[in-house]
Amino acid sequence: MNAIAEHDFLTIAGRQYASRLLVGSGKYRDLAQTREATLAAGAEIVTVAIRRVNIGQDPNAPSLLDVLPPDEFTILPNTAGCYTAKDAVYTLQMARELLGGRKLVKLEVLGDEKTLFPQMPETIKALEVLVRDGFDVMVYCSDDPVQARILQEIGCVAVMPLASLIGSGMGILNPWNLSLIIEQASVPVLVDAGVGTASDAAIAMELGCDGVLMNTAIAAARDPVRMAGAMRHAVIAGREAHLAGRMPKRFAGSPSSPTTGLAT
Repeated sequence: MNAIAEHDFLTIAGRQYASRLLVGSGKYRDLAQTREATLAAGAEIVTVAIRRVNIGQDPNAPSLLDVLPPDEFTILPNTAGCYTAKDAVYTLQMARELLGGRKLVKLEVLGDEKTLFPQMPETIKALEVLVRDGFDVMVYCSDDPVQARILQEIGCVAVMPLASLIGSGMGILNPWNLSLIIEQASVPVLVDAGVGTASDAAIAMELGCDGVLMNTAIAAARDPVRMAGAMRHAVIAGREAHLAGRMPKRFAGSPSSPTTGLAT
């Protein structure tokens, strides 16, 4: 890794991370594959659906923390499966107790079971309560620049607009809206939901996103561990391309070699 990448940290809630790829922990064959794919991705932050994954709620069942211990990874509890602000707040308060008081969480309040689109009024209501309660909240949201600005004004530590529907693998369907969110952002912007393959992750980073969160794109691949490695490289390449600055697009050809001083 070159000097730029080595010192180009992602900072969330005052903590620096070398990796800009965040991963989920669901849908894998077993816990062993979960760990193997997470390591291949080079991820430091792993998000966990508190309502679906055991991190101590059931002491008699295998725990995700057995393979992804909190002293090795930042465990990011999320509210997947919550459809009201009340349920989301309760879920994250429970997660804080299970994780020894850790404050960094991911809020998502869904609008319906078919699209899993964010329900923004309930999301905002939950965020207001969580911020007052001392949480550092990363927020899954619609790709609406106005809503993203409101979330920042309330006090979230990162906005996480969807690229397309959760689990759809459709990639970034509205890069223009995403660019508007990035342009006005005062906190990190991470694409969350819809990434399907490595090129989607690279495009998100080339647009200027600070990071990418994904789960299904890795876990549902034919070879999840190999795909995790591909996503790791894609995020790095996209970030480097963004920092380097792409050449302008032209409507005419331009020779790649000198046109003067030619040999005769």
